[in-house]
Amino acid sequence: MTRKYVLHDGKRGSALALRITPRSSRNQIAGVLNDGTVKIHVAADPADETLNRELIAFLAEVLGVPKTRVEIVAGESGRDKLVSILDMDVETAHQRIVAHMD
Repeated sequence: MTRKYVLHDGKRGSALALRITPRSSRNQIAGVLNDGTVKIHVAADPADETLNRELIAFLAEVLGVPKTRVEIVAGESGRDKLVSILDMDVETAHQRIVAHMD
Protein backbone atom coordinates (compact mmCIF):
# COMPACT_ATOMS: atom_id res chain seq x y z
CA MET A 1 0.00 0.00 0.00
CA THR A 2 1.26 3.49 -0.74
CA ARG A 3 1.88 5.54 2.37
CA LYS A 4 3.16 8.95 3.30
CA TYR A 5 6.00 8.90 5.76
CA VAL A 6 8.87 11.01 7.03
CA LEU A 7 12.36 9.82 6.15
CA HIS A 8 15.14 9.98 8.75
CA ASP A 9 16.64 13.16 7.31
CA GLY A 10 13.31 14.96 7.58
CA LYS A 11 12.44 14.91 3.89
CA ARG A 12 8.95 13.87 2.91
CA GLY A 13 8.07 11.20 0.44
CA SER A 14 5.86 8.26 -0.25
CA ALA A 15 6.46 4.52 -0.14
CA LEU A 16 5.48 1.90 -2.68
CA ALA A 17 5.24 -1.81 -1.98
CA LEU A 18 6.40 -3.70 -5.06
CA ARG A 19 6.27 -7.33 -6.22
CA ILE A 20 8.95 -7.94 -8.85
CA THR A 21 8.84 -10.54 -11.61
CA PRO A 22 12.34 -10.87 -13.11
CA ARG A 23 13.37 -12.19 -16.54
CA SER A 24 10.40 -10.57 -18.28
CA SER A 25 10.44 -9.66 -21.96
CA ARG A 26 10.47 -5.97 -21.01
CA ASN A 27 10.13 -3.62 -18.07
CA GLN A 28 6.48 -2.86 -17.36
CA ILE A 29 3.91 -2.10 -14.67
CA ALA A 30 1.81 -5.27 -14.66
CA GLY A 31 -0.91 -4.16 -12.27
CA VAL A 32 -1.84 -3.35 -8.70
CA LEU A 33 -2.84 -6.06 -6.21
CA ASN A 34 -5.81 -5.68 -3.85
CA ASP A 35 -3.52 -4.63 -1.00
CA GLY A 36 -1.99 -1.83 -3.09
CA THR A 37 1.23 -3.69 -3.99
CA VAL A 38 2.41 -2.69 -7.46
CA LYS A 39 3.38 -5.62 -9.70
CA ILE A 40 6.36 -4.81 -11.91
CA HIS A 41 7.98 -7.00 -14.57
CA VAL A 42 11.71 -6.38 -14.99
CA ALA A 43 13.82 -7.72 -17.86
CA ALA A 44 16.93 -8.25 -15.71
CA ASP A 45 17.85 -11.62 -14.20
CA PRO A 46 17.46 -11.77 -10.37
CA ALA A 47 20.99 -13.14 -9.98
CA ASP A 48 22.30 -10.12 -11.86
CA GLU A 49 23.23 -7.19 -9.63
CA THR A 50 21.72 -4.82 -12.18
CA LEU A 51 18.11 -5.78 -11.36
CA ASN A 52 17.73 -3.15 -8.62
CA ARG A 53 19.46 -0.48 -10.73
CA GLU A 54 17.19 -1.30 -13.67
CA LEU A 55 14.14 -1.19 -11.38
CA ILE A 56 15.13 2.23 -9.99
CA ALA A 57 15.77 3.62 -13.47
CA PHE A 58 12.40 2.29 -14.71
CA LEU A 59 10.48 3.69 -11.71
CA ALA A 60 12.22 7.05 -12.06
CA GLU A 61 11.15 7.18 -15.71
CA VAL A 62 7.55 6.19 -14.91
CA LEU A 63 7.29 8.69 -12.06
CA GLY A 64 9.13 11.47 -13.88
CA VAL A 65 11.73 11.97 -11.15
CA PRO A 66 15.54 11.72 -11.03
CA LYS A 67 16.90 8.28 -10.10
CA THR A 68 18.37 9.84 -6.96
CA ARG A 69 14.79 10.36 -5.64
CA VAL A 70 13.99 6.62 -5.79
CA GLU A 71 15.47 4.28 -3.19
CA ILE A 72 14.88 0.65 -2.24
CA VAL A 73 14.45 0.78 1.53
CA ALA A 74 13.54 -2.88 2.13
CA GLY A 75 13.72 -6.16 0.24
CA GLU A 76 16.80 -5.38 -1.81
CA SER A 77 17.51 -9.06 -2.48
CA GLY A 78 13.92 -10.34 -2.62
CA ARG A 79 10.95 -10.14 -4.97
CA ASP A 80 8.94 -8.02 -2.52
CA LYS A 81 10.45 -4.56 -2.12
CA LEU A 82 9.59 -1.31 -0.42
CA VAL A 83 10.65 1.74 -2.41
CA SER A 84 10.65 5.37 -1.28
CA ILE A 85 10.07 8.31 -3.60
CA LEU A 86 11.35 11.58 -2.18
CA ASP A 87 9.29 14.74 -2.58
CA MET A 88 6.32 13.02 -4.23
CA ASP A 89 2.97 12.57 -2.56
CA VAL A 90 1.09 9.29 -2.61
CA GLU A 91 -1.65 10.53 -4.94
CA THR A 92 0.81 11.72 -7.60
CA ALA A 93 2.82 8.47 -7.46
CA HIS A 94 -0.36 6.39 -7.76
CA GLN A 95 -1.69 8.43 -10.71
CA ARG A 96 1.59 8.11 -12.62
CA ILE A 97 1.81 4.37 -12.02
CA VAL A 98 -1.79 3.75 -13.09
CA ALA A 99 -1.25 5.89 -16.21
CA HIS A 100 1.77 3.73 -17.13
CA MET A 101 0.10 0.31 -16.68
CA ASP A 102 -0.07 -1.97 -19.71
